[in-house]
Amino acid sequence: QVQLVESGGGLVQAGGSLRLSCVASGNTFGTRAVGWYRQAPGSQREEVATIRIGGSTDYADPVKGRFTISRDAAKNAVYLQVFRLEPEDTAVYYCNLVGLEYENYWGQGCRVTVSS
Repeated sequence: QVQLVESGGGLVQAGGSLRLSCVASGNTFGTRAVGWYRQAPGSQREEVATIRIGGSTDYADPVKGRFTISRDAAKNAVYLQVFRLEPEDTAVYYCNLVGLEYENYWGQGCRVTVSS
């Protein structure tokens, strides 16, 4: 089993920045990828950014150039640095880990609210 804990969300003005953290514990051996997803009120959960075991990354078009995903293997952590936030970025952000057998683990989410 894997446990994921997100932190770093909050209320920020448009144009501001935040760093979201996802710390994993438990059996993280064989992790294939870790991603950040978000879900805005009334919307479906969408993928924002992913970092794979080899270090390659992918970003959703709306966040390209503004969000950066990175990892610290020693801390079992993955970060999402978000810049130039927009009100449309308001959502609950979730960390997702894909394990060796392609099983999915989710964190509890952290809320990001961007005021205009």
